[in-house]
Amino acid sequence: MKSYIKLIMVLCLTGSIVSCSNDLEENVYSSITQQSYNYTTSDFNPTVASVYSYLRSFISHGGFWATQEISGDEIVMPPNASGWDDGGIYRRLHYHTWNSEQPHISSMWNLFYRGALLCNNVIDQIQSGKLPAPSEAEKVEGLAEVKAMRAYYYWMICDNFGDAPLVTDLSSDLPAKSTRKDIYNFIVSELTEAIPSLSEVQGGTMYGRINKWAGKTLLANIYLNSEVYTGEVHWNDCIKQCDDIINSGKCSLSSNYNASFRTLGVESSPEILFTIPFDQNLAGGNSIHMFSWHGELKKKFQTEATPWGSGSAMAVSQFIDTYNVNDSRIADTWLMGNQYAADGTLLTGTYDMLGQPLCFTKDLPSGNYTKEAEGYRMNKFEVVKGSTGSSSTDFPLFRYSEVLMMKAECLLRTGASGAGALVTQVRQRAFKDHSELAAVTDDQLKENSSYNYGYVENYKIVDKGNTDPVKFGRMLDELGWEFTWEMHRRRDMIRFGIYTKKSWLSHKPQGDYRTVFPIPESALTSNPKLEQNPNYIE
Repeated sequence: MKSYIKLIMVLCLTGSIVSCSNDLEENVYSSITQQSYNYTTSDFNPTVASVYSYLRSFISHGGFWATQEISGDEIVMPPNASGWDDGGIYRRLHYHTWNSEQPHISSMWNLFYRGALLCNNVIDQIQSGKLPAPSEAEKVEGLAEVKAMRAYYYWMICDNFGDAPLVTDLSSDLPAKSTRKDIYNFIVSELTEAIPSLSEVQGGTMYGRINKWAGKTLLANIYLNSEVYTGEVHWNDCIKQCDDIINSGKCSLSSNYNASFRTLGVESSPEILFTIPFDQNLAGGNSIHMFSWHGELKKKFQTEATPWGSGSAMAVSQFIDTYNVNDSRIADTWLMGNQYAADGTLLTGTYDMLGQPLCFTKDLPSGNYTKEAEGYRMNKFEVVKGSTGSSSTDFPLFRYSEVLMMKAECLLRTGASGAGALVTQVRQRAFKDHSELAAVTDDQLKENSSYNYGYVENYKIVDKGNTDPVKFGRMLDELGWEFTWEMHRRRDMIRFGIYTKKSWLSHKPQGDYRTVFPIPESALTSNPKLEQNPNYIE
C-alpha cells in the first residue's frame, strides 16, 4: 500500500489521501494502521461515500470551475479597484494564454487524480474482501457506484487533458500517458458494466450519489462529446441513454427554474440527477458568492461573511445581449441594477464609485479592468441569511433538463425531428408570463447563434474576428441560457467548434490546441514518463 501512496503523491503533487506524509513515509501514531485495521460492515457505506469528497473542491475561482466558465464566452473575472488581478491568472484564462504553470490547471489535475486513485483503492478493498459489505447485493451495488464515480473522474481527465495516465489498479509503477481514445473506451466500458447494478432510487438515500439515472446521464455525456474525444460520432447512443432516463418516469423538470438552486428542498427534486452537497459548517466549498459579489451585498443578503472586495466573476455583456428580455432566467441568474440593503437602503460604492449608487450595469469596457459596479453578478445559487464564506446551497452536476437538451442536440445532428419540442419543454418555465415565446422549432434551432462575437475595446466591438455562422447556433444559445454558471460552457463551445475560433470581450483565438489544457509542469517534473501535450512545450 505504501508504494501505491507514493504513486498518488507523484500524480497529485500536493496534499494527501489515505494517510501519507509529505516525505512519502508514513508516520504511525497508533498501533492501528490502514493495513492492520479490520474493517466491519459498518465501514462499508462511509468508505463508498468517501469517493465523492473531492467534488467539493470543484467550485473554486482558483480551480476547475474557473477553467470551465472563465475560459468561455459567458463569464469573465477582470481586475478592478479592489484587486482581483492575482498576477493575471484569471485574465490568462479569458485570453487563452495559460501555460503549464497556471495554478488552476494543477488544481484540476490533482483533484481528478486524487478522486480516481481513491476509487481504485476502495474498489480493491471491496473486491479483496478487506471491506466487507452488509450483503452481497450491497457489495455489487457499492462496487458499481465506485466504478461509476471513477469513470466520472476519468471523464474529467479525458475532457480537460486529452492523453493522460490511465491508472486502474494499485500498481506502484509511474504511468505513461494513455491515448484519449483509450481513456474514452475505458470510461464507456466501465459505465456499461456498472450501470445495470446501480440503484434506481431517485433522491433520498441516493441524493448526491451516482444512481442508474446519473450513470446514464454521464454515459450520454460521453457519447455526446465522443467526436471531440475520438473523431467518431455516437449521437444515437446518446439518444438511447437519454430515452432510458426519460422513459423511466423517475425524473422530471421542476416547475420553477430556480428550484434546482435553492438551499432547502432540493433533496427531493426529481430534476436533480447528481449534485455536490454543501453545508457551510460540515461540508464547505461553494463560495461563488464570495468571488462574484461586491462586499456591500452582505447588507442585502445579511450574510455572516463579507464578499471579497468588489467581487469579480461577472457576465460578459455580449452573452447577456443574447437573452430574450422576457426570459425569466435573466433575473433568476444575474444580479442587475441598483442594489439595496435588507432594510431598503440604497447601497453605494466603496472604491472608485465611493458614495455613488451601487448599480450593476451590463456593459464592460473590456476584460482587462472594470469599475467596481460594472458587470452583472451571480444570482443563480441561493445564499441564505447568515451564510458564511461557504454557502449551504448544493451545486447540481446533472439536471434532467440536460437530458432533454442532449437528446435535442443529437436529434438535430442526426437530421431527425423532435428537437424543438424537447427544448420547448425546457423553455416553458422560463416564459410563464409569455407562453407564446416558449415554443421553438427544429428549424430555429439550426439557425446561427445570436451572440455578437468580436473583440471589445472601450465598450465597443472593434474587431469582429471570425464571422462564420455557428452550425446549430440557436441550440448553443439555448444551452447557454439554461446552464450558465454550471461548468458546461467550455465543453459546449468546443463541441460546437467555436472555443478556439471566435473572439469575445478581450479574448482572441490562440490556437486549436487549447481545446485541452497542458500537463502541469510539476507533474512532468515528478514523472519523467509523461510528455507535454502538443504545442505547450515552451
